[in-house]
Amino acid sequence: MKTVTCDIRDLPLSERSALERIVGHQLRETTQIIVNVVDVDVSPAAPIITPLEPDVPELWKIYDGLSEEEIETLDQVLRQRANLTRDFE
Repeated sequence: MKTVTCDIRDLPLSERSALERIVGHQLRETTQIIVNVVDVDVSPAAPIITPLEPDVPELWKIYDGLSEEEIETLDQVLRQRANLTRDFE
């Protein structure tokens, strides 16, 4: 990173005008401009993966150890029980 500092009063009129267009307003003679020049990392960012907390409640692990078929069967039963339109006799 490089930092450039300049006093407005020391700049030629063309450079001062260019800076005023960048900042969007007129600059006073007593103004000091400080610019940080940095190189941008253009490499793709690695995805942020957060592991599950080790103290996850056991209730959250209801599908652990089940096959896809067993999960599907369990899901069908749960959906049927959640159907509140069935008759109770």
